[in-house]
Amino acid sequence: RMTSTKPSEDAAERFVTAVMVDIPDDKPVIHMISCGHPSPLLLRESGATVLRVPEPAPPLGLGMVPASAYVPTTFPFQSADRLVLYTDGFTEARNAHGVFYPLAERVVRWADLESRHLVRRIAADVREYADGQAHDDMAMIIAQRDRVGSQK
Repeated sequence: RMTSTKPSEDAAERFVTAVMVDIPDDKPVIHMISCGHPSPLLLRESGATVLRVPEPAPPLGLGMVPASAYVPTTFPFQSADRLVLYTDGFTEARNAHGVFYPLAERVVRWADLESRHLVRRIAADVREYADGQAHDDMAMIIAQRDRVGSQK
């Protein structure tokens, strides 16, 4: 049991945003449900696309939500595509002029890097962009569709 001397602050922290992604092995698609989380990026050789769910569900923990709110949206996910999932610590980092970090715009600069190196490069870039003044947690995962004909 949790007790708090500041119930209004405590209540404000009792929700979480989330994105749930299903990547079927046998189909070149992903199915995604968003609960108030930043929209993932689909990274291709041609650039980065923000995958926006047309009707996101509310963040988890904000009360009773009908099951009908959790409707998946399907997006193409082809051979060699990468899905970049991240927390808002990346996109809410600001530079000295108060401008938010443009993740979708900057990630394409390093699209040729392997995923683990890409994550490190983006993290370093956002820290530099914000002059080391990150005010939120940052987490990133990159899922990649195997290239056609590659070994598992």
